[in-house]
Amino acid sequence: MIKILKFCNLQLAISVAIFVFLLGCAVPGKRPAALPGYPESYKIGKRWYQPLKHAHGFQERGIASWYGKKFHGRKTANGEIYNMYAMTAAHKTLPLGTHVRVYNLNNGKTIDVRINDRGPFVRGRIIDLSYEAARRMGLVGPGTAPVKIVALGSMKETVVGGKVQRRLVPGNYYFGDFTIQVGAFKEKENAIRLKNKLAQTYKNAHIVVYESPKGTFYRVRVARCNRLNDARRYEKILETAGYPDALVVAR
Repeated sequence: MIKILKFCNLQLAISVAIFVFLLGCAVPGKRPAALPGYPESYKIGKRWYQPLKHAHGFQERGIASWYGKKFHGRKTANGEIYNMYAMTAAHKTLPLGTHVRVYNLNNGKTIDVRINDRGPFVRGRIIDLSYEAARRMGLVGPGTAPVKIVALGSMKETVVGGKVQRRLVPGNYYFGDFTIQVGAFKEKENAIRLKNKLAQTYKNAHIVVYESPKGTFYRVRVARCNRLNDARRYEKILETAGYPDALVVAR
């Protein structure tokens, strides 16, 4: 009986937290303009990924790996040709073109790389370094290492006195119009079923139809937030409530 009461109290606490957060996430008054160019989510296996609009304040810890000769000469996610001797890397969600600093937590070595590809899609790994980047970090031999990555910004080019100058510009925090995608289905009936279930607890449950080369997808989404940080917290609440595929998207 005590265990049952504890479980009920936990469920009640989660429900209250969700209700309070829903109030804070509502967007009163005028709707903000949608952010242009926000990258569409993409699917690898059964998992959906939502690329970030910016890298402001981004830090992450996890396992780094590397990729080399097998992919040398192939196209990367941003259309470039992969050069295993360039200082580049792959990340699942950072904006392409972002420069990041990578700290090897085993040996203290540090490098800077530019994100031009997507990956690695292996559980626990957060960044795939080029061969040259891995060599400079002492990563080629062991293959993997625990790292910390910190986003530095993106490179901007300006013309001063007829000469092109390049400098790193940190990403800026911004407001927008965000929602949380909970699932995506090829069968419309499944999407409707999930939307109706979510509507019993969450505001603004709706379906967005997305046409892709792989066919039509029915994306089920809830809520509206005008700050990215609020949307990310809401995403965590949904994950805790049993929706592990929840992710933030821009409207």
